[in-house]
Amino acid sequence: MLRIALFGTSADPPHRGHAAILTWLAQHFDYVAVWTAENPFKSCQTPLEKRSDMLRLMLGELQLPPDRVDLRQDLSHRWSIVSIERAQACWPGARLVLVVGSDLVNQLLTWHRAEDILAAVEVLVVPRPGYPITPEGLADLGHYTQVKIANTDQVVDVASSSCRQIDDTDNVTPAVRDYISQHQLYQPACLPAD
Repeated sequence: MLRIALFGTSADPPHRGHAAILTWLAQHFDYVAVWTAENPFKSCQTPLEKRSDMLRLMLGELQLPPDRVDLRQDLSHRWSIVSIERAQACWPGARLVLVVGSDLVNQLLTWHRAEDILAAVEVLVVPRPGYPITPEGLADLGHYTQVKIANTDQVVDVASSSCRQIDDTDNVTPAVRDYISQHQLYQPACLPAD
């Protein structure tokens, strides 16, 4: 059975942490679908088209196995359940695994149609520095679906919010850094909050 990782992210901007996760996923799944989406919990986001452009540029810089990781903006939706339903239509019968950071474990059950999400997918939790994975959080999700923790040493301690600070773009790839500069993104007037 085809195992597909579903990795929707705000990617505002995509950074080396995202790159490390995608690299790890490409080594452990048959296929990785990644997209950027509007996050209903965040305000003042960079336009979706620009975030998608940056994600595409970052993917082009990574040395990933051919045909293993693709930008799938057609899956993008502000509600994860809609993205999952779109993935189910694309890959009927595939084993779908929703990839989330450990910062989202305790939030996931508050998402729109959370029970439907957890009935449709397994969950893979990627450790994120500063966000410990609690047994209680895993147990809560485990009532609904299979939950695993990514066993990776490739976790990069970086947040998109730090990459949005002017002159602090060391944690983005060169092509993303150039795009940010060219499009004058993340000016002080509107720095999106994480």
